[in-house]
Amino acid sequence: MHVRPVLVLAALSNAAVAVPLLAGSADPLAPYRGPSVRDVDTRTLEGKVMAGYQGWFNAEGDGAGLGWTHWARDRRQPFGPGNVTVDLWPDLSELGPAERFATGFTHADGRVAEVFSSYNRDTVLRHFEWMRDYGIDGAFVQRFASELHVPALAHHRNTVLAHAREGANRTGRAYAVMYDLSGLPAGGVDRVRADWTLLRERMRIGEDPAYLHHRGKPLVAVWGIGFGGRRRYTIEECRALIEFLKADGCAVMVGVPTGWRELERDAVADPALHELLQQVDVISPWTVGRYRNPDEARRHAERYWAPDLAWCREASIDYLPVVFPGFSWHNLKPDSPLDQIPRRGGAFLWSQFVAAQAAGAGMIYVAMFDEVDEGTAIFKCTNDPPVGPTRFLTYKGLPSDHYLWLTGEGARLLRGERPPQDTMPVRRP
Repeated sequence: MHVRPVLVLAALSNAAVAVPLLAGSADPLAPYRGPSVRDVDTRTLEGKVMAGYQGWFNAEGDGAGLGWTHWARDRRQPFGPGNVTVDLWPDLSELGPAERFATGFTHADGRVAEVFSSYNRDTVLRHFEWMRDYGIDGAFVQRFASELHVPALAHHRNTVLAHAREGANRTGRAYAVMYDLSGLPAGGVDRVRADWTLLRERMRIGEDPAYLHHRGKPLVAVWGIGFGGRRRYTIEECRALIEFLKADGCAVMVGVPTGWRELERDAVADPALHELLQQVDVISPWTVGRYRNPDEARRHAERYWAPDLAWCREASIDYLPVVFPGFSWHNLKPDSPLDQIPRRGGAFLWSQFVAAQAAGAGMIYVAMFDEVDEGTAIFKCTNDPPVGPTRFLTYKGLPSDHYLWLTGEGARLLRGERPPQDTMPVRRP
């Protein structure tokens, strides 16, 4: 199953470009000088439950000039029935007036349906407050390498990263940069090298208190190494990137396919992948869509996670399994069914926490915090989505914060703060 679609709005040269500031905006690449709360231990990934933070949503009128990016199929057309890509609808009940953007959808009571923009500082800070409130350690902030040569998209990415940095510092969470290589052409991995240099020199990324370190070094993640299929960038390019990041004093985490260890299934059948992986600090195999119910998740952990962990221990590499609450991308890909991988009220997600802990995992990555395009979001979503010809999922009557709470319980399980149990925990009033 292909996951993590990447939106590319222009095909420009591979050269690094200066990113202009929008009128009246602060420089998102300035070093962080704000307050910082010390709560989560940002010196290590060990014992952490981290969520992926896409931060790729825009709304018409948010100031970014990108229209309805990642809400609508055509971002320049009105966002309403027939022009939509999301299967879950966010719960905006806590958001202020400046965080809400009206759409062409309506709720059952006639109210105009609204969405948020990741470009909005208050919204991103609020998301990190939710991580703090529910005991989630922090986020890997996604940075899509295929966008970085497009000035408007690079500015959006820089702005979201700056907001996430502030949110993590203000709430005592951890954050780290995760580069997604999806959609890069041959030779395109060099864009990551140029971008990381920019972030280090101008933003001083990795130096503020909230930035996540591992093994004594700032941690940077690179997702999309070793996958089979039509990816045009090479293992050799990725190896050179890892060598560059290590030389820059970083610990490196890599997102790889499920079949990385045996070079099977979704992995490229190239032994050079194993040579590359010997250089990294953390290996994180992608699992979204690889199993569909609790029994399959348990078998996956036995078949892959346990022997993966043994391989990594032998190589002195840490291991970060990926868990997800469910999956659905019907409005993004209409040929696929709505609720393709059901959540089962949280039992599916909980089964993966249990399986990861039983396999010996010391850290867990949750995909994703805000991913409503593919129905993997754990943040607050409504049971009252818009009505009309477009079909949406809900949390089926569960509280809008159910999956935030459950993820926090998974973090407690990982750290031994609650006893293991196969059945999903009961939430106390």
